[in-house]
Amino acid sequence: QVQLVESGGGLVQPGGSLRLSCVTSGIMFRIYDMGWYRQAPGKQRELVAQITRYTITNYADSVKDRFTISRDNAKNTAYLQMNNLKPEDTAVYYCNAKKMISDYWGQGTQVTVSS
Repeated sequence: QVQLVESGGGLVQPGGSLRLSCVTSGIMFRIYDMGWYRQAPGKQRELVAQITRYTITNYADSVKDRFTISRDNAKNTAYLQMNNLKPEDTAVYYCNAKKMISDYWGQGTQVTVSS
């Protein structure tokens, strides 16, 4: 059974930081491309950051220079370090694992940026 479990979300003030974790099980993690997506109320889900199995990264323009995606193949875990958070970063953040036609999602973790 494939599981992706996100953690690390919460309430933070503008300018603050959070680190999200996505622990996976049931997949050969090292051969999957990993991604973080987010969905704000009333908006479509959007890509935040991706890291391929070869550790090539890609970021949405809105988070470049603030967010960093990484992976630890030994721990079957992907991370999203989020710095200088802004109110517009408020959303539910989802972890995604993708390999060809295999596409798995976590349940999401809420990030709220507010003073």
